[in-house]
Amino acid sequence: MDKLTTLVAEPWDDWALIDSGDGQKYERYGDIRVVRPEPQAMWPRASDDWAPHATFMPASDEDGRGRWVEHSHVPASWELSRGTVKFNASLTPFRHLAFFPDMAPQWDFARERLGPGSEAMNLFGYTGVGTLQMSETGANLVHVDASKKSVDGARENAALSGMEANPIRWLVEDAAKFAAREVRRGRRYDGIMLDPPKFGRGPKGERWQLEEQLAPLVGDCAQLLDDKSRFLILTVYAVRMSALAVGELVRQSTANLGGTVELGEMSVREERRGLLLPTAIFARWSRA
Repeated sequence: MDKLTTLVAEPWDDWALIDSGDGQKYERYGDIRVVRPEPQAMWPRASDDWAPHATFMPASDEDGRGRWVEHSHVPASWELSRGTVKFNASLTPFRHLAFFPDMAPQWDFARERLGPGSEAMNLFGYTGVGTLQMSETGANLVHVDASKKSVDGARENAALSGMEANPIRWLVEDAAKFAAREVRRGRRYDGIMLDPPKFGRGPKGERWQLEEQLAPLVGDCAQLLDDKSRFLILTVYAVRMSALAVGELVRQSTANLGGTVELGEMSVREERRGLLLPTAIFARWSRA
């Protein structure tokens, strides 16, 4: 039987989960405090002293959209950092703030396995915080996202970090099509990180549906790895899917590579009580 692992994102200077409960979470992003819906926060909140600058109000549909209600002024964007990597946060219409802090343990896992001259790819790379964390090791990066706005934001974050000259290819591409082309080209990578959405559209209107297209994509990614590769990291959010299922998918896809597969839940630690709030499931293959 698989042993499930819980990865924990700990607070850092520019981000923290302050409190959670009653279906919401109260966070700090630099000097800005926000409240967002969180169905998994089923317990009572620790305190009633929440004083957010903004609260996210979800729409009635299920696409994750909604609107922010500002209780006091929030800038259009503001600068945050993790280590020496700097990036912009903003209130997006999809309830998040232009990056995903719970990915921090995955960034660190990848960084430990990369170095100067390594080749790594970040699929569905969004605004590039993970890409920059990996690039900081001296690795060559390929950053792929279907949204031009996201890739433009990633480039801005690279400039903000003084990393605009780092060896990073910034691509506005359909991730699944790009991975399949890389297989046909005979490319290989030392590490691949993929963080696919539940639904999505490519730059030419290509349709992405996680349940239908995840398995072929993971299979293609595994073909881009070889006996010297170090990791494949898959994270999955907001779906009715088991960590056991994604773990088995990664295990079978990488069966010829040796190494080990971990699977389980991702979480963030609340500052006030230290409790863990689950956020996503993951599976990752690695070679020591």
